[in-house]
Amino acid sequence: MILQSLDQYYTRLEDDPEIDVAPFGFSRQKIAFRVNLNSDGSLHGIEDVRRQEGSNLVPVAMIVPGGAKPSGAGINPNFLWDNAAYMLGFKPDDPKPERTAQSFAAFKKRHCDLEEEIGDDEFSAVCRFLATWDPARASDFPFLAELTSGFGVFRLRAAQHHVHDRDKVLAHWRRQLNPGDDHEQAAVGQCLISGDTTVLARLHEPKIKGVMGAQTSGAAIVSFNLDAFESYGKLQSFNAPVGQMSAFRYATALNHLLRAGSKQRLQIGDATTVFWTEKPTAAEQFMSFVFDTGAAEDEGLRTQLHTLLSQISSGNYPHELGDPNTAFFVLGLSPNASRLSVRFWHESTLRDIVTQLAKHFDDLAIDRTQRDPPFPALWQILRETARESKDIPPLLSGALMRAVLSGTPYPNSLYGAVLRRIRADRQVRYLRAAILKACLNRNTRHRINPLQKELPMSLDPDRPEPAYHMGRLFAALEKAQEDALPGINDTIKDRYFGAASATPASVFPRLIRLSQHHLGKLEKPSRIYHEKRIQEICQRIDSFRPHLNLQDQGLFAIGYYHQRQDIFSKKTDSNSIQEQE
Repeated sequence: MILQSLDQYYTRLEDDPEIDVAPFGFSRQKIAFRVNLNSDGSLHGIEDVRRQEGSNLVPVAMIVPGGAKPSGAGINPNFLWDNAAYMLGFKPDDPKPERTAQSFAAFKKRHCDLEEEIGDDEFSAVCRFLATWDPARASDFPFLAELTSGFGVFRLRAAQHHVHDRDKVLAHWRRQLNPGDDHEQAAVGQCLISGDTTVLARLHEPKIKGVMGAQTSGAAIVSFNLDAFESYGKLQSFNAPVGQMSAFRYATALNHLLRAGSKQRLQIGDATTVFWTEKPTAAEQFMSFVFDTGAAEDEGLRTQLHTLLSQISSGNYPHELGDPNTAFFVLGLSPNASRLSVRFWHESTLRDIVTQLAKHFDDLAIDRTQRDPPFPALWQILRETARESKDIPPLLSGALMRAVLSGTPYPNSLYGAVLRRIRADRQVRYLRAAILKACLNRNTRHRINPLQKELPMSLDPDRPEPAYHMGRLFAALEKAQEDALPGINDTIKDRYFGAASATPASVFPRLIRLSQHHLGKLEKPSRIYHEKRIQEICQRIDSFRPHLNLQDQGLFAIGYYHQRQDIFSKKTDSNSIQEQE
């Protein structure tokens, strides 16, 4: 279904006059220079066609015949475009001048051998240029030595088109795309994508580029590079028979989604994620910001996005996204040597996606400050699972995305990783508490070790779980210490939180005795206030258990967070009332 959906998306791109997608047998390449010729084949000049982007010069994208050469392809010249080594016999600081000379000779031979067959005046001018060009003259154009990437093309002086766009040239090139009956090695079979009997692709090209961490030369989503992966005597990708045309279409469509600056691409952990709809909708422009709420830099876009997310979180479908019954596709890819791993694949409708996002935001909803994001991005959630981004478990991003898109329980590894981070740095921040609450509530909804009732956004003094009230008690004892010793650097949280949340029986008796010392330092009104709160919480706890399981440790952390938020929100409300008086 993945390849078929991408193939259908290519058809949509072909029909869109505003999208210049490469047709079969062609590819979009980065062009850095242009060789301008006179009609007799003499050189008019070599032009730098890179454009300025910020402080950098970047090549321009152009559709040219053929695709990129695979790495290790040997001497393999392209048709009417290539790098300076092939087109001009020039390479700055050349470590292998003999190979560069061979590359230019092969490029010249390929084109000169076709001059009579093609029979085009402009193509003949290119052949005459190649026959008389002296590679030493390339040093007359200093910018060539500065090129680190990009290719070149040919154009005649004053022409508005390039030589590779000429009708006779294109007609010749298209004839080469059909192997015909004289190609004995051409494998014919039924294409798994189209169902047609056609020439099968031995390698699926063009290569997929734009996946973070994958080879810059491109990787394959379908590949068989060892004998152990092959069956029935079929070699390489003939084990997954896909026609050459269909392979090109799905790969080109995926490269379009992965292109630089694409609004249909975002990064979630190690998974480069793309999405698209069955027909053009505004959702394709907005969904990257919905999943990555911090990516919107423009103030107007941020305001529009907040309105959109507010509608989604309240359970309303934003009609600006388009027809709610439109099919919506999400594909997550991760690097795996020269191949790509499919982290997740999800197909649904826009209405279903909005419904699942509403559930996701509702599950994460918890008391927060104005500084905390109301709609946290997925990368922000993943960031809470590890000290550094490189330490995030590689499979977690895909599992989290599947849970969000399908409404299934969040991965256990997410819950466990957040608990480990809390024990490690003793910080129960907003997003960590929100993640724990979301995991426990989804498990309850799906009857996985369910709680007696779902956790609310704010403090719930009447919850039945003792572990929740132990967390509340720890927060109350910490607040008493902070009020008794203003400006203290390390509180009981810094020394005892991990032990209190895992083995409360070994810690709480000591903390309660210590609290008497702290309470004795307070003024009478403040002491009475703290004593009442501590007493009220203790009435909810029959005994301190010797050990809390993972579910109870999460309840402990949420109880602690809820109580802290309740304490400081009441303090803020009290200050506001005093200011009004």
